[in-house]
Amino acid sequence: MSAAYFITGTDTDVGKTTVAAGLLHAARLAGLSTAAGKPVASGCDLTPKGLRNADALALFAECSIPLTYEQVNPVAFEPAIAPHLAAREAGVALTVQSLLTPMRQILDMQADFTLIEGAGGWRVPLADQDNLSDLAMALGLPVILVVGVRLGCINHALLTAEAIARDGLQLAGWVANIIDPKTSRLEENLATLAERIPAPCLGRVPKLKSVTAEAVAEYLQLDLLD
Repeated sequence: MSAAYFITGTDTDVGKTTVAAGLLHAARLAGLSTAAGKPVASGCDLTPKGLRNADALALFAECSIPLTYEQVNPVAFEPAIAPHLAAREAGVALTVQSLLTPMRQILDMQADFTLIEGAGGWRVPLADQDNLSDLAMALGLPVILVVGVRLGCINHALLTAEAIARDGLQLAGWVANIIDPKTSRLEENLATLAERIPAPCLGRVPKLKSVTAEAVAEYLQLDLLD
């Protein structure tokens, strides 16, 4: 088995990395080798080793094949703002081409299970008219969608699923990440999502007291992926 996916979310802060790390952990528990990429990250901390992003570090920790942090996260910005704005302030040309080569290098390592994680939602701008979704298209990867379950998530999820299809990519599966467990009519909302998203639900992640990749992995089903 050698499978690779692009993972995106319905918005920013919907638990995309939490789910990605959980999927990678689940793959490792199944005896699969793992690799991951976070092509661009903003909101990084300045450390003695350079800029480090908490999300990228979480993915890096679940990679079983030897990778450096810089391979996992080749473009890092300190301000916690949209990547294209951070790039503009830093004087960096943030294009699909600049991100494509390092991500292809990760894919070329042929891990059994590889995830490339976007930033924010599907239509995040890069430089000029490029979007991060163009990177997923250039890589030609099937997509896993993380739905942050809260009021309004159905609209966000269905619009994102439509955009992925319109961009010519396969939606391989989706994960319900329960951000607000007090969401009115929670079960009915989840049922509606299941009825209308044209892909299998890979799991329902509840609001966890301790959010670790190991804890999240328990709620995910890798075998539902094509």
